[in-house]
Amino acid sequence: MKKFMVDILLQGLDTETRMKLLPKEQEVVKELEQNGTILDNFIKLDMSGIYMVIMATDPEDIHAKLSALPYYPYMKINIVPIRVVNSINQ
Repeated sequence: MKKFMVDILLQGLDTETRMKLLPKEQEVVKELEQNGTILDNFIKLDMSGIYMVIMATDPEDIHAKLSALPYYPYMKINIVPIRVVNSINQ
């Protein structure tokens, strides 16, 4: 498994649909956090999307895992492999 930074931009998701899907979206995100798939997430200041640090084997695995999210059809996803650098050693 590798770590990836995932930049998600929500497109075409109106407020009514967003609010309707939000409870299930939060439930699935919590499940993905609990099973170790999502390590961290950060909501963009303008609420247009989210940044996530995800554990997966490859980009296809990320899409397979995120496809369980109700917001997935509205997501434009940019995936970047990352490695963590220990700041103490710098």
